[in-house]
Amino acid sequence: MFTTSDMKKMEKMIGRYILFLLGLFIASLGVAFSTKAGLGTSPVASVPYSISLVCPIFSLGGWLNLLSVLQISVQVFLLGKKCKPVEIIIQTVLAFVYGYLTNLSCLLIKGVHVTTYMQQLICMLLSCFILALGIWIQLKGAVAMLPGEAMNRAISMVTGKKYENVKIFFDILYIVVATFICLVFSGHLKGVREGSIFAAVAVGSIIKLYNRIYGKIIEKGE
Repeated sequence: MFTTSDMKKMEKMIGRYILFLLGLFIASLGVAFSTKAGLGTSPVASVPYSISLVCPIFSLGGWLNLLSVLQISVQVFLLGKKCKPVEIIIQTVLAFVYGYLTNLSCLLIKGVHVTTYMQQLICMLLSCFILALGIWIQLKGAVAMLPGEAMNRAISMVTGKKYENVKIFFDILYIVVATFICLVFSGHLKGVREGSIFAAVAVGSIIKLYNRIYGKIIEKGE
């Protein structure tokens, strides 16, 4: 029999997962808007997006799923017996959900037409604010990490390097790899442009802004 305390804990956990999934959807919408802007995507999505442009065997969401599998495999290899099977299963499920949500988001804004550079800039800025909001909501849900961030955490644990430094390294690496793919296979930069660099710098700052706004709202409510 479940006690009242157990029921409350379960309800709280379900609520946190719902919040996390909402954050996933909003983040996927941010990625979709970045592809619509055509000025490059966020660093972690830049490689799947670039590959989808030159090798459309899979959609953007499909390539995101494959990258997630690679990131999960790196975690399992590095952590070995320290790897938690339940956490890996949750990561895998959420990663594939995120991939499909990205495809859904791209479909939802398919009718949005961006024709001028000014419209591209507006769309890019909008994508950064939406992506940051999605990530911020995921952090508030605090139930799991997507494979990319979890891989950074695993590398940080094994090497002793700061998590922030590992994240910066891989953000740069993703952009470099995406740039290489675009130049070699298409001859021009489409998956990686000024928007990729801007997103790498701006998204974190926007998340801090959301935290400040949230903090002020909480203070007023007390």
